[in-house]
Amino acid sequence: MNEAKISIIIPVLNEEKTITSVLAKLINSPHIQIIIVDGGSVDNTIKVAEIFRQNTDVEVQILETVRGRAHQMNMGAKSATGEILLFLHADTQLPDRFEKWVRQVLDEPNVIAGAFELKITASVRGLRWVEQGVKWRSHFLQMPYGDQAIFLKASTFWDVGGFRELPLMEDFELVNQLRRRGKIALVPVAVTTSGRRWQKLGVLRTTLINQIIIIAYLLGVSPSRLANWYRSKH
Repeated sequence: MNEAKISIIIPVLNEEKTITSVLAKLINSPHIQIIIVDGGSVDNTIKVAEIFRQNTDVEVQILETVRGRAHQMNMGAKSATGEILLFLHADTQLPDRFEKWVRQVLDEPNVIAGAFELKITASVRGLRWVEQGVKWRSHFLQMPYGDQAIFLKASTFWDVGGFRELPLMEDFELVNQLRRRGKIALVPVAVTTSGRRWQKLGVLRTTLINQIIIIAYLLGVSPSRLANWYRSKH
């Protein structure tokens, strides 16, 4: 996979304040495609993306659709021309030379997908514990989440049926499907994600809410009901 093209799919919704720095990390990356899928932004997200497209030699597509991260990512995947798909949140920056790691990991025997370690951009002490917890969960349980920039071969993505179009937990479902088929490798370098979620509600409360949602989902509570509850807490 050393020369494989990587399609980076970024679902966005009102991300004018974060999308510029995310795209700036991609501007010099070789042999990639960037697909920005907007879910109905009412700010300047599309304008910022268009300015980036006009000022870079990287292949960039901008798609518009209805709101829904899973739907947006599936739509982006349908337009992708790369042999590898990488799903990137709009507040998460990839590390330098990420493309080298992605191709190298997918060349490893029995590896079906991969993700990065997580670094959160906030100085709150408790977030260092969150980062370590994410590292442990991803390495030992092979359960990375969407903010860790999950990547896999396009053929594998479609073999498992893509993302289930759920209002919540779409990354959890995809990873569960992949774990049944092979190893999910953790890249030993980190993506950098915004700490805004944890800063808004606090580290303990945010972590507790996330765990309650996972447990409730596993117990059979509907994703729609969980999504409504989650939004009420934010």
